[in-house]
Amino acid sequence: MAEIATIARPYAEALFRVAKSKDLAAWSGLVTEMAQVAAHPEVQALAHNPSLVPQVVADTFLSLLKSPQATSAEAKNFVATLVENGRLAALPEIGEQFHVLKNAEEGAADAYITSAFELTTAQVQELIATLEKKFGRKLNPSVTVDNSLIGGVRVVIGDEVLDTSVRAKLQHMQVALAA
Repeated sequence: MAEIATIARPYAEALFRVAKSKDLAAWSGLVTEMAQVAAHPEVQALAHNPSLVPQVVADTFLSLLKSPQATSAEAKNFVATLVENGRLAALPEIGEQFHVLKNAEEGAADAYITSAFELTTAQVQELIATLEKKFGRKLNPSVTVDNSLIGGVRVVIGDEVLDTSVRAKLQHMQVALAA
């Protein structure tokens, strides 16, 4: 998907500059919401409907958003530009790139934690504190449960993976025994 990433980059950078000059946290929420709405199959069909004029598509898309920033002139212009250029489908990638820019600005990173069992808030905070010391930056956790791990956790931060799950240990043992 290098092509969609290339298309999305200038939009994400422009949106980030606007958000940075306003309220970055609020705009981050808006961008996340726009990306989620744009990824919906019915919205994709709306965006690719040649019988609709761009203004109708843009207005319909904006009406689906709940964020207060969606009514701002900047948000309306951004969506109108995306629709006129046939780039509404790129919004999920624009959202990802925007989030990367925001994390870089804040010196943070996303931590995707998969656990075999439900973690308490205290357990997540303790794990994040340990990982923040290891990686030397603030981490934004996203926790999911996957029973197939059997036990332990799997953490993905950027391109680094820390897999302390029982399933991973069993796979390593299988490879060692098969060799």
